[in-house]
Amino acid sequence: MISLTRLNHVPLIINSDLIEHVEVTPDTVVTLTTGHTFMVLESAAEVLNRVLAFRRAVYERMCQCPTLRQLEQQTAQP
Repeated sequence: MISLTRLNHVPLIINSDLIEHVEVTPDTVVTLTTGHTFMVLESAAEVLNRVLAFRRAVYERMCQCPTLRQLEQQTAQP
């Protein structure tokens, strides 16, 4: 989930996995796979940065999972 801001300065939290595309018109328009569109104050680059930061954080937490570490150690042993 990422936090964005609508044009009327109301915060908006969306599921970044549902973003279909981001258009740069005079305003930034985020279109979801559901067909919903949102005009936001953030630039397209900022939306991209937030999505990447969210996914990076999820991946880093996944890599710290004890079960995953055990599986990695088991597969690394000859």
